[in-house]
Amino acid sequence: MMSESVLFLLILFFIGFIAKNQSLMIAVAVLLIIKMIGMEEKWIPAIHAKGINWGITIITIAVLAPIATGEIGFKQLTASLQSLSAWIALLSGIFVALIAKGGVTLLSTDPHMTAALVLGTIIAVSLFHGVAVGPLIGAGIAYMIMKMIEYF
Repeated sequence: MMSESVLFLLILFFIGFIAKNQSLMIAVAVLLIIKMIGMEEKWIPAIHAKGINWGITIITIAVLAPIATGEIGFKQLTASLQSLSAWIALLSGIFVALIAKGGVTLLSTDPHMTAALVLGTIIAVSLFHGVAVGPLIGAGIAYMIMKMIEYF
């Protein structure tokens, strides 16, 4: 008999397929393989505990790669900061990083939010041609709104 978790993952895989969300399909496939080879009790708790940090590290490596290749250096950085658009981008980067910090907090303290965030991302990608940037920013925005509601 198929467990509820496997059925849920298969539904998410199918939705990812329909929405052409490769990241979701790969994530689900990895989790299903871990379950199929019987390593879920060992690996899934580690992924759950450290996965967000691993993902942030991988994203940071990808963002820093142009520096490592020499594509971006001090000359490009200095030149870019001479435009209003670059200053807007700089401030946006700061703002988004601060919002994402709240997302890490929310996902670590309230992990069931992940399902709603993934569903929201899938709806945006499949129905509105959005871009799947992951649940971390969505969690950060949700965290910020929740804190604003608590405040008022």
